[in-house]
Amino acid sequence: MQGSASKGVSPGGGQRIEIVVRGDEGSVRLDRVLATHSPELSRSRLKSLILAGQVLVAKPSIAQDSAKAAPIRDPAYHVAAGDTITIDVPPAISAEPKGEAIALDVVYEDDDLIVINKPKGLVVHPAAGHETGTLVNALIAHCGESLSGIGGVRRPGIVHRLDKDTTGLMVAAKNDTAHKSLSAQFADHGRTGALQRGYLAFVWGLPNRPHGTVDAPIDRHPYAREKMAVRAGGREAITHWEVREAFNSRDDKPVAALLACRLATGRTHQIRVHLAHAGHPLLGDGVYGPHFKTKANQLGSSARTALGALERQALHAYLLVIEHPRTGEVLRWEADLPEDLLLLKAALVATE
Repeated sequence: MQGSASKGVSPGGGQRIEIVVRGDEGSVRLDRVLATHSPELSRSRLKSLILAGQVLVAKPSIAQDSAKAAPIRDPAYHVAAGDTITIDVPPAISAEPKGEAIALDVVYEDDDLIVINKPKGLVVHPAAGHETGTLVNALIAHCGESLSGIGGVRRPGIVHRLDKDTTGLMVAAKNDTAHKSLSAQFADHGRTGALQRGYLAFVWGLPNRPHGTVDAPIDRHPYAREKMAVRAGGREAITHWEVREAFNSRDDKPVAALLACRLATGRTHQIRVHLAHAGHPLLGDGVYGPHFKTKANQLGSSARTALGALERQALHAYLLVIEHPRTGEVLRWEADLPEDLLLLKAALVATE
């Protein structure tokens, strides 16, 4: 399938890939033909190269005269058998964020990927108000030249995110091949592959059954744009949950629970939105559960103290299962609750 692609060095010092279209690639679209012949490049990178004019197409009659090859900026352009496609992949350039010596809790690392246990308070990507001190800055310093060059820019190949104050397991790709594989796994959400993402959530109240599913579309909140909400016409969102433990109030009635959640989709704030929608917002969630603050009066004194010290939503990404992008081996990691959630759990059990 890939025998008609040859590689060399472009005049700019990057990589030059030449492909002769066979006509049996399964599609005539330029972007899909390129994806068939260049599996090491992600679809997003191929699209960016096309839009940047880095992809040229020459008909058979002029294939030997590269000066007459025309740049094609439309990913949906139809190619034909015998066409010669030239891709000039520019060398990776320095990422705009700078590396910073931020300590990382590395759970696993090899030449293709890195798995970390993210602490609370660590933002994943630089953004307004958080230009430095992010996971990206830490990964640039830690991984150096091995980082995934997505879109021609050398930066960590982050394929999923956790909220700033959500702790737990995250994986990042260290090259384009790994990025493409991991992106596909996360896009599939484990429907056909090995991917699993599990979270532990401390919620207000006790659900009336041991397990269940929240299947409700999520979109931007109509008024508070920094929030998400369950809205008709939003993007599909499915969260599976089961009760792991129940915690009683001072008068021995259920007041909170520990749920294990599995994601079947990956929407922003999904677990927080879905559990609040189900009437069981996360403890400590000032965005989606502020109206439950008075329930803290039902807790014992030690639990109230632990909850007050938490200063974040009680959510932890404890489980991550992926298929290794190079070997195909199914890898599984679990991360114990961090100290602040362990203290909260112990205090909830105590009920004093």
